[in-house]
Order: sequence, then structure tokens, then C-alpha cells
Amino acid sequence: MIIEKIMFCLIIIKAFLLSFNLFLKTRKKIFQEVPFQSKQKILYVGIATGADLELINYVDYDITAIDFSPDMLNKAKSKFERSAIKFLEINAQKMAFEDESFDYIVASLILSVVPDENKCFGEMIRVLKKDGRILIFDKFAPKNKKNVTDLMSALQASLGKTKKPTHEQRKMLKRVVLLIIVTFTVF
Repeated sequence: MIIEKIMFCLIIIKAFLLSFNLFLKTRKKIFQEVPFQSKQKILYVGIATGADLELINYVDYDITAIDFSPDMLNKAKSKFERSAIKFLEINAQKMAFEDESFDYIVASLILSVVPDENKCFGEMIRVLKKDGRILIFDKFAPKNKKNVTDLMSALQASLGKTKKPTHEQRKMLKRVVLLIIVTFTVF
């Protein structure tokens, strides 16, 4: 019985490591393909320890990195002490930047952890230049299991696999489509 529990734990750990590795590889590939240009202003929202900065040639860009946590920000700063990256302690839901300040905004694992993801997203839109792009990496988890079921039903209905989606499912789909459009307009 103990050996079975240990084996199960090892399987879970291996699955977690594989999924993390896949996530990291995907992020690396996407960052390599993003058409950042020299002199563009790039904002990293929720920089945490600076892991995303390690995936690009940060020397070539005008980067501002923000985080609400001074501890996380200090970890990121210590990794990039000799860089020109501007590290600022700022609340992502109320940014102290002028409208239309940035060409690119990178939001990695931030929308799912801020108290109000709509305020945060609204602020990103506000500080993004009219022809700018937002790159979002996040895990979107509905607040309850019913939402997951509704979302799956709505997707199936929209693909013609089941009956027509309900009004609530259509509202949910509009939100998901918006996120998909925002995520993929980068390319």
C-alpha cells in the first residue's frame, strides 16, 4: 500500500514536471517568434522573479517591469542588476503610466492572481498604444465547476456538436473569444 502511494506521488510529480517543461518550452518558442523591435517600449506586468526576461535578448529593448510584491521585484532586480530594465513597484490594477505608453505588454500569470482581472486588463488596454500588442500567458480557471461545464457545453454547441448554446453560454463564449483574439493578435 505504501509503495503504491509513493508510485502515485511520483507519477503526479512527473506529470507536473512534464507540464511545466511544456509550458516553459512553449513560452520560449513564442518569445522567439514575437516581432519585438529595437526601441519599442515593452511593459511586463507582474514580472515576479523575472523568468520571462531570461527568454528574450532584453539588452535590445526599452523594458519596464512592474510587480506589486517588493520581494518578487527585488528577486527580478538582482538577476538583471547590470541591465537598463526599469523595475517598478506598481499595482497592475492602477498603473501610474500615461495612456498609450507601450508598444507591447507582456502579462504572464497575472490575470488569474489579481483581485480584479477586469481592472488589470483595462489598465493594460489603457497604457497600450493604439497599434500595440498584448501577449498573455495565463491559466484561466472558472470560479466554480458549473462554469467549466457551461463553457464546454457552449463550445460544443458553437461547433455544432450539440444543441444551440443558451444566452448565458453565448455571453461566456464572447468573453473567451475576446481572450483568444487578444492572445493571438500578437502574431
